[in-house]
Amino acid sequence: MAADGQWLTFLALILPFLGAAVAPLLTRMMGANAAWILALLPLYLFIHFLGFLGAVADGGTVSGGYAWIESLDISFSWFIDGLSLTFALLITGIGTLIVLYAGGYLKGHPMQGRFFSFILMFMGAMQGLVIADSFFALFVFWELTSITSFLLIGFDHVREASRRAALQALVVTGLGGLSLLAGLLVIWGATGENSLSGLLASGSALRDAPLYMAALLLILGGAFTKSAQFPFHFWLPNAMEAPTPVSAYLHSATMVKAGVYLLMRLNPVLGETLAWETILPVFGGTTLIVGTLLAVRQTDLKLMLAYTTVASLGLLVMLTGFGSEKAVEAAVLYLIAHSMFKGALFMVAGLIDHEAGTRDVTKLGGLRSAMPITFAAAVLAAFSMGGLPPFFGFLAKEEIYYGLWTGDGWGLLLTLVALVGNGLMFAIGFAVALKPFLGEKVETPKHAHEGPVLLWLGPLVLASLGLLTAIFSATSHFFLTSPMASAVAGVPVEATISVVPHIGLALFLSLLTVAFGIGAYMLIDRLRGGMVSLLNAIGWGPDKGFDQFVSGSVKASGAITRVIQNGRLDYYTTATFIALALALIVPMVMFGELPAMPKWPDLPFYEWAILAIAFIGLGAILHARDRLTAIVSLGIQGFAVAVLFMLLGAPDLSFTQFMVETLSVVILALVMTRLRLSPADHRPGREKAIDISVAALCGGALALLLLKITQLPFNPYLSEFFAENARVIAHGRNIVNVIIVDFRGVDTLGEIGVVMVAGLAILALVRIRSGKRIPAPAQGEK
Repeated sequence: MAADGQWLTFLALILPFLGAAVAPLLTRMMGANAAWILALLPLYLFIHFLGFLGAVADGGTVSGGYAWIESLDISFSWFIDGLSLTFALLITGIGTLIVLYAGGYLKGHPMQGRFFSFILMFMGAMQGLVIADSFFALFVFWELTSITSFLLIGFDHVREASRRAALQALVVTGLGGLSLLAGLLVIWGATGENSLSGLLASGSALRDAPLYMAALLLILGGAFTKSAQFPFHFWLPNAMEAPTPVSAYLHSATMVKAGVYLLMRLNPVLGETLAWETILPVFGGTTLIVGTLLAVRQTDLKLMLAYTTVASLGLLVMLTGFGSEKAVEAAVLYLIAHSMFKGALFMVAGLIDHEAGTRDVTKLGGLRSAMPITFAAAVLAAFSMGGLPPFFGFLAKEEIYYGLWTGDGWGLLLTLVALVGNGLMFAIGFAVALKPFLGEKVETPKHAHEGPVLLWLGPLVLASLGLLTAIFSATSHFFLTSPMASAVAGVPVEATISVVPHIGLALFLSLLTVAFGIGAYMLIDRLRGGMVSLLNAIGWGPDKGFDQFVSGSVKASGAITRVIQNGRLDYYTTATFIALALALIVPMVMFGELPAMPKWPDLPFYEWAILAIAFIGLGAILHARDRLTAIVSLGIQGFAVAVLFMLLGAPDLSFTQFMVETLSVVILALVMTRLRLSPADHRPGREKAIDISVAALCGGALALLLLKITQLPFNPYLSEFFAENARVIAHGRNIVNVIIVDFRGVDTLGEIGVVMVAGLAILALVRIRSGKRIPAPAQGEK
């Protein structure tokens, strides 16, 4: 990729975030009209990505990037092929319409500028996710989508329902993000590749690796939570607490399809295995049926559409995992069709709510004359959602049946699942598009009328595109469908299906789907009542289970905290030192790294004398009758070590040790005298025995570690480096000081911070007013 093109793509990645920074100021200046200016950002990005259509349609790819952390072979890179380009065009194209729609929907809202900022950040995160190449760039953008969606779902933060929905989405998708990170690391370790392009070029290396199943399950954990697969589907309908522009964007082109994107991207390297072709169809098919049945129960227009989105995501996962090229084509066609009709219908639902004052389908009717443009957009979108010709949804539905029908029992079962799911989605789509507009006029909370152009432009454009892309299907296939399907399948695929019905089994199944959908539409009130009764009889569901999980986690953490953090400092220190000793001893024992028995040292008499002084100081500490004597005796150990350093030819280190030891003794003595602690140790013998054992254990562990270190071959590299460079680089003669202040300056800064905090704590103790005497500890207390 040329340098200019690489710079423009990098600019495209950061442009939404730059727009998010200026959106609040621009909105304060221009009000709702700022939407026209801000929409130019995604429009520019859409045009930028359109420029890649020719190269990608000819089978090429576009890549580039910059080194991020060179020492770890981590880069900030991108990879654009048919899959990522189609997603990028959907994200930026629909994003342009969403920004305009939000300008009208939130007109006059005091936080409209904040909303624009959030939606642009969300757009940037999703755009970065679909064109990211390096694993770490993918993960960073993946988590950014979770964070920005949290902000958008909880936008109306004064409402408890919004806060709960936002937290639920963050917890579920955040846990999935950790699963994805683990999966990417496993793939990196198994294949040696840390980029998607490199992984795709590795062929079957991942499928042949021993860690394939671990990688698969971890990747599925990230994808299933992000794309709301059963039983993680519950967070997505709850996300309808967000303003309608968020719902329309979330469900049509962005976050909920991130998991589907990941599965499609990794299909060439994870697919074609029994596990892949079993797990994905089973969970996808289950999600399809559960989503459509739960959609039938709803009366809120947004919730009806939200549950059909869950169902559609299940259908996409089922098709992706089925394993045939036709099924891949069907998944690609349906993903594009779904983006257009679902975005349009969500904006229609929001427009109805905005102008009529309610989204309850049972309290709406007769709006056709009051909102004719909205009605037209709704009908066009419903035709595509129902899979009727000549709309793009019809092409997708035909290809679904071509892809799934294989003549065996497995294909027959999944075809039946798809037929039932498509039929119910047909009924829901037309219930949303027709029931609010047809029939007798119903009094609504607001006097219904057609909305402003900012509100109806988006749904009308998307619904019309569902028609135009099907009519010009040859062009759509050449530039979008075929390159995308080829990227998902991993081999060249050419889509040829058109709006002209082809006589055969697929057409028969389509007619059967339409007939079933019309019947379900006519009986939707009865079906809704039946589902309400069934779900009331069941009672429990994953959404309630999430609340129980959170509540149980809080209670468990409280119980664990009461046991571990019981307020006794002596318990904390004992546990800490036991853990330290075990951390040192257990690995040496497990891996056979215990030191050999040392020989009796041959020391000069004066070194033996210094060691004798150190042991005398140790005895003085153990036999001291008050704490002040023990502190002063403790200094004997430090001074003896400092003298040994000097005798062994390390005067710099010796001087540092003298200074530290002197200051330590003085400060400890000062603090102890000011705290008015009891002069003697009143611990019972049992506690003394425990403390002696722990001290001996820690001392022995450290002694073993030091003996093992001294028995290893000495590597003089660091010593020579510091000796050669202390004067040249740091301009200091005292090597120890140079190491502490220059070479390890950051470490020293951290240590100073620890000392400062300890000093402040000590100061707080010694400044206790003299009138508040601290009583001596009772017998058995420390």
